Amino acid sequence: MTEKIYSNNIRKILQNKKLLETSLKLKMTNQANIISLDGKAEDEYLGLKVIEAINLGFSITKALFLKEEDFTFEKIQIKPIAKRNDLSQVRGRVIGQRRKVLDTIEGLTDTFIVLHDNSVGIIGRVSDVQKAVYVLKRIIAGSKHANMYAWLEKRKAEERNII
Repeated sequence: MTEKIYSNNIRKILQNKKLLETSLKLKMTNQANIISLDGKAEDEYLGLKVIEAINLGFSITKALFLKEEDFTFEKIQIKPIAKRNDLSQVRGRVIGQRRKVLDTIEGLTDTFIVLHDNSVGIIGRVSDVQKAVYVLKRIIAGSKHANMYAWLEKRKAEERNII
């Protein structure tokens, strides 16, 4: 079975085609911006997720973390969650000055986060991604950053006490 996916970042994928093919155990072909993936069904599914992550703006190495069994990729659309009509202001709240908000959330959740247009992509371990998704959705909806950082720090402290 062959899966097809549109890629707006075709150059990056073609430059790393051999690495992607060997890492994902797939055969990749392209026609214009459509990439065809040929391999086992589970490998094709993983390939689709990796290419989707690359399209969102993740580097090849970060996208390939999805090969790990306990890693996942989540995509959040800003528009349905935001209470404001001015999405540039909402994106600014998510990014922060000099990417401070994203870096803080990445550090507290041990995830990789990318913002592209009106989408936020997150790669990490399943439990960490769930926490990052919760916090990002709350920030997009208008919650105070400090409250969300405190929530994450509390969860991190609880995890350390369990282990």
